[in-house]
Amino acid sequence: MLIAYDHVEARLLPLPSGTDLKRAMWIDLFNGSADEVAQVNALGFEVPTLEEMEEIEVSNRLYHEGDADYLTMVLPGQTAAGEQAMSPVCFILTADHVVTVRHHTPRPFETYPPRAGKSSLGCTTPDRIFLGLVEEVIGRLADHLEIAGKGLDQVARTIYQPEQRGHRPDDLKGALASLGAEGERLSRVRLALLTLGRALNYVDQLLGHRLSGEGLGTVLKGQLRDIDALEVHADFLSSRLGLASDATLGTINLSQNATVRIVSVVAVLFSPPTLIASIYGMNFLHMPELPQIWGYPMALGVMVGSAVVTWAVFRWKGWL
Repeated sequence: MLIAYDHVEARLLPLPSGTDLKRAMWIDLFNGSADEVAQVNALGFEVPTLEEMEEIEVSNRLYHEGDADYLTMVLPGQTAAGEQAMSPVCFILTADHVVTVRHHTPRPFETYPPRAGKSSLGCTTPDRIFLGLVEEVIGRLADHLEIAGKGLDQVARTIYQPEQRGHRPDDLKGALASLGAEGERLSRVRLALLTLGRALNYVDQLLGHRLSGEGLGTVLKGQLRDIDALEVHADFLSSRLGLASDATLGTINLSQNATVRIVSVVAVLFSPPTLIASIYGMNFLHMPELPQIWGYPMALGVMVGSAVVTWAVFRWKGWL
């Protein structure tokens, strides 16, 4: 799918299908067909394939070719099937156009166009559109970190402030599942911040003079500082995640130990009565207590008494 946008009456609006792409300031190519790729290539670009975008070498992700600069970032988003995925997005920058090539849907690509004209940067030039879209991406990554922080807060309440009945197995199982989900979220955000920071540093070094001429140099510097701040916050959340994981696993071990201890105590309580019953179950000829009227009550009394004495010793030792 190919969507071309242009600045119309202080807004960023999609152009009608079939419009000459030379009029567009932003061309968004999503899972482009061969015909759509050919239309973009006709403008003098070389649209990279998904395999080329997935190369991890810096030279394949950040490079200059012809009159365009190619920046590839890995961003979180959704696939066509609605699944969460990390996939590369290529930004192709020239003085007249910004082209985005992607194979999934990061949320900022849906939220930015309707409010591009309301942002402080505006959308009057391709560079402003690029930085505005980057600003939207940074804001979305900050939202992900905030969601992760709230998830860790919920897990912390479950672990450190249990209900009066104590920790329930389902709660602990849910806490582990939540920690795994937040860990995945943090890893996606950290990868996105890494690739985004590298791309913006490239822009600062090679295109900083052009952006400064438009008064956008300070905006770029501010975005780089925002990325640094988010990376610090991601590190903090990662340390919280590790602490919460250790606490959850420790709580599970304590709960299991308490269960095993109860079973062990019950087994020990029944050991003396079982021993006495085993003695009187032996088939010896001469056992003086067996013919006596008081033999059976005595055996029962000794078994109960032995269990009570064992329980009292456990209470005295603090094992119960």
